[in-house]
Amino acid sequence: MRSADIAIVGGGLSGLYTAYRLEQMGVKEYLLIEARDALGGRIESTPEFSPGDSDRFDLGPTWFWPDLQPQLDRLVHDLALERFAQFEEGDMLVERAQGEPPLRTRGYINTPTSMRLAGGMSSLINALGHRVDVSRIMTGHTVHTLNIAGRYVEILCEDSSGHTSRVRARHILLAVPPRLLVERIGFTPPLPQSLSEQWRATATWMAPHAKYIAIYERPFWREHGLSGEARSAIGPLNEIHDASTPYSSGALFGFFGVPAQIRSTVPEEILLSHCRKQLARLFGPQAATPKAEFIKDWAMETHTASAADLIATGDHSRAPVNTPTSGPWHSKITGIASEWSPQFPGYVAGAIDAVDLGIRALPKMFRDDQNS
Repeated sequence: MRSADIAIVGGGLSGLYTAYRLEQMGVKEYLLIEARDALGGRIESTPEFSPGDSDRFDLGPTWFWPDLQPQLDRLVHDLALERFAQFEEGDMLVERAQGEPPLRTRGYINTPTSMRLAGGMSSLINALGHRVDVSRIMTGHTVHTLNIAGRYVEILCEDSSGHTSRVRARHILLAVPPRLLVERIGFTPPLPQSLSEQWRATATWMAPHAKYIAIYERPFWREHGLSGEARSAIGPLNEIHDASTPYSSGALFGFFGVPAQIRSTVPEEILLSHCRKQLARLFGPQAATPKAEFIKDWAMETHTASAADLIATGDHSRAPVNTPTSGPWHSKITGIASEWSPQFPGYVAGAIDAVDLGIRALPKMFRDDQNS
């Protein structure tokens, strides 16, 4: 059985940033446990088309806003990551009804400016991953039970072959969305009912959504004074944006307006075909032949979406309480996933905010533990 002072459950941005922060603090006795075979969670980018290729496109979250989210911006700066502004110059297109040509209208310029990372948001994950002790990371292990065992919490996790491992830690930092946590992980003794209900009612950001990305040799729509932005009441994509990189490739991405339960009944090739036809309606025949295309349906990700998320609206929830205030679980667990951020629940910056709050609470938790 492996032991640590702190166990981090979940290897998305929250979990990986926690490991980074702990290392900066000189805390070495931690373990990070991630169910997927790779780190990143809801941050995922398209694969490289060739070795060293910087053209990667976000399948999960895309933007951040430095003026509003200084904590995340400082991290981007500290990791020496390159950022660039979302392209928004030119007109946008609007599809109002079947059979009507798209309406061309003045586009919107976001204030403050929406920013992106060169190489996609995955560059943030990669940079953090290079700065933590890989021997402290267990990927491919799904946590299914947390048991209080005296002064410790015993974690039972299972790998892809069905083999169960046990980890013992004094404190658990939960980098898993609260709704998914209470649906998939058993607690012995049970969590307080009011807390469990609150966590279950907290929607998981990205979980009901799906994205389509079409990649081209160049952003040809800009040559016609178009921003690449579009809105549609026809679909299948209801919101479209320019996803081009600042160096070479052009790209468009869109969010599906088709509910998750309906998407699950349609073969991917048919969805791809409908997306290409929609882009051709909007941006002309060149848009019908991308050099590559991708669909990422987060509702089909078992380590992201719970049953409740399949019928969710996709809105951001208000941040729930991040730790029991009394009872046996008090001072033993703290939620640090993005949904626990009071400032930016569900956003990329929310992961940084929630972790910083959890880290600041750790010294008091240790004192409570020692005095119990």
